[in-house]
Amino acid sequence: MANTAAWLTITIMRIGVLSDSHNNIGNLLKALRVFREEGIEKLIHCGDMVNVMTAKQMSGFDVIYVNGNMDDSAAAVNDALWVLNPSNETAGDVYTGKIGGRKIAVTHSHLAGKLDQLIRSRSYDIVFHGHTHRKRDEMIGKTRVINPGALGGARYEPRTVCIVDLAGQDVQTVTISNW
Repeated sequence: MANTAAWLTITIMRIGVLSDSHNNIGNLLKALRVFREEGIEKLIHCGDMVNVMTAKQMSGFDVIYVNGNMDDSAAAVNDALWVLNPSNETAGDVYTGKIGGRKIAVTHSHLAGKLDQLIRSRSYDIVFHGHTHRKRDEMIGKTRVINPGALGGARYEPRTVCIVDLAGQDVQTVTISNW
């Protein structure tokens, strides 16, 4: 009997989305624990990770990362993510691609007009962004626009992340702390 290799295609259906961690390692670790408990392996970080120490906490995850306006050491953060996992994707200011059959775009949204350009292009099922530190989940035409909120920073709002089910486009907001 000949040995036959069965190719297994793994489709990612649930992802974790976070943004604006601003070196708040405590909240980041809480968020990563939630993602692990939920069996999530793929993360999108919408910018403002800020430094290498924050990036190193992402070990064990497959990460898509875009730079934010507070990422003074963006090149070092990108390098740290690559060292943790060469399949991590660091895209500069904008990431575009496909996950779980959905066309997505990711930006921090600090560059004037970039977020609106991605939405108006009608090229994406979902556009993820950060920067405002405010949760957002709305449909604009056929594009779902999601901001997970923030894990750090100076604003006094609950610290949140999102779990997104790409199959049904369900979004669950998880409060990590009250601020």
